[in-house]
Amino acid sequence: MTWNPDQYLKFEQPRLRPAIDLLARLAVTAPESVYDLGCGAGNVTAMLAERWPEASIFGVDDSAEMLAQAGHTQSAVTWIRQSLADWAPPQPADVIFSNAALHWLPRHDRLFPALLDHLAPGGVLAVQMPRNFSAPSHTLIADTVRHGPWRHRLEHLLHPAPVAEPSDYYAMLASRAKSIDIWETEYLQILQGTDPVKEWTKGTWLKQFLDVLDEPERAEFEADYARRLRIAYPPMKDGKTLFPFRRLFMVVNA
Repeated sequence: MTWNPDQYLKFEQPRLRPAIDLLARLAVTAPESVYDLGCGAGNVTAMLAERWPEASIFGVDDSAEMLAQAGHTQSAVTWIRQSLADWAPPQPADVIFSNAALHWLPRHDRLFPALLDHLAPGGVLAVQMPRNFSAPSHTLIADTVRHGPWRHRLEHLLHPAPVAEPSDYYAMLASRAKSIDIWETEYLQILQGTDPVKEWTKGTWLKQFLDVLDEPERAEFEADYARRLRIAYPPMKDGKTLFPFRRLFMVVNA
């Protein structure tokens, strides 16, 4: 999937806040190597470089468009274009950090234990993933797919929620870790603009569906989806839209 940094960064601050909250929970003082998996446009990687200026910081992403944007943000970072599914550090890492990326990968029962194996003794795995897939913002994508002329071309993209229950991650990791902290936060995001929830998902989950369609069907799909969203997320009297969004966090010490 080709990413659009401009679309993604329309909501830079609310997307950044979970990464800030995750970073605040890390007690690591002097890591030598820090990897940001799914670094995207590099704004989170820049925070890691600021937090640990003496460390070797690596930003890993498979999007050339995102890495081109990232290259303008932080010269002290080594940027690596690579699929996260194939990633492994050349040496065990002290910190593996990932903000809103690993939900794109399958088989978490294999992925997360493998990430722990890539840590040096005393290393930390810190992950945030969206867990909002049962909310209207995402279920209404499926409704739009199934009730339009594009159904036969898009329905194969509909899958079960990619992020499991918190207890599932605890079960797969607790016996392998010295300590594990898992929590969820639901952010009440206050968005501005026309159809802001559509614009939000257009930068992430919705994009894979739109990429299959040509104009004018893409515009028709967006209009149908936006109509459904206006019912689920009506604007407030001041014109702003409240968008609750749940996220899952993990800090795992090896």
